[in-house]
Amino acid sequence: MRLMRSLAVVGAATGLGLAWTGPLPAAARSSFAAHMWLHMVVVAVVPPLIVLGLAGTHLDPVTRAPRVFPALVASLADLIVVWLWHTPAWHHAAQVNSAALVAEQLSFLTVGLWLWWSVLGGAPAVRLGRSGPALLALLLTFAHMTLLGALLALAPRTLYHHAGGSLLATALADQQHGGVIMLVVGGAAYVGGGLWLAYGLLRGSIGEAAGS
Repeated sequence: MRLMRSLAVVGAATGLGLAWTGPLPAAARSSFAAHMWLHMVVVAVVPPLIVLGLAGTHLDPVTRAPRVFPALVASLADLIVVWLWHTPAWHHAAQVNSAALVAEQLSFLTVGLWLWWSVLGGAPAVRLGRSGPALLALLLTFAHMTLLGALLALAPRTLYHHAGGSLLATALADQQHGGVIMLVVGGAAYVGGGLWLAYGLLRGSIGEAAGS
């Protein structure tokens, strides 16, 4: 278990470092798909790895202040931040302005951590008691991410002013690729989180039944 926790934290740090110091920030200025990779790594990959690595330890904020982490409120905040930064005006600002890109990335990381701490943080008994709202929060997040990803992937015209991901990709194809990335990565993350919670709930229920 300790090894798995360590691997999760190392994976989160590696993913965040590669996302923020690698080629993605520069590529995101001309490619919507590259921008989407940045988004998904920061909001749906790094936060759950951090939480899985630190949940239940002295670094877990849920153990000290559980009321600060209501899952449904965190899910609503995630929806607002994600959709706001995907409006054409805000997205364009993050594309061309470094300060706006930093603000976008930090806000994604903040709501991502808030959501994932809300659904996976705390001691096992705390997670078991909060599993109902946590599952609903992940379902709502999955729904709005899927809706946005589908809109981007199926849009018949470009919504953003990107040149395209490469010489072989048109701006529309690049945008559609970004939508597919959101559908696949976001879907896997939130469905995986829901399955993990459901497994914990089932295991806790079986343990209670065996002890009664």
